[in-house]
Amino acid sequence: IIFSKGCEYAIRAMIYIVTKTSDGTKVGIKDIAKQTDTPEPFVAKVLQTLSRKQIVASIKGPNGGFYIEPKSKHIPLIDIVKAIDGDDLFLSCGLGIKNCSEKRPCPIHYEYKEIRDQIKEMLKTNTIQELAAGLVSGDTFLVKR
Repeated sequence: IIFSKGCEYAIRAMIYIVTKTSDGTKVGIKDIAKQTDTPEPFVAKVLQTLSRKQIVASIKGPNGGFYIEPKSKHIPLIDIVKAIDGDDLFLSCGLGIKNCSEKRPCPIHYEYKEIRDQIKEMLKTNTIQELAAGLVSGDTFLVKR
């Protein structure tokens, strides 16, 4: 497990929002939750967090909902991960040892650090738009399981 469930839900919600709002429409929580097979309370919570971090935009009211600003379509995945899960993935010990460091490495420190750095680079170089393009076939939203 690399990401928390909340982070997985946030990424799925963002992919869906990108695919459905490119023409200026907005999507609601119920629609996002249903189409991404995600519990509605979780969707609301993660999108509220992403909205506060200005990763997703929202408008209240009968014609409101969530949408992506054109500049945000190219936001790297690392911004979403950091907004929801923080930096722990990129800083913590693979074994959970609190005093693991370069000076006092755990038995897997250097191997784990290499993998952690590769994941960080992958998240920096892939955008939500690229993920959306890879998971969309016609009008059908696909959730990888």
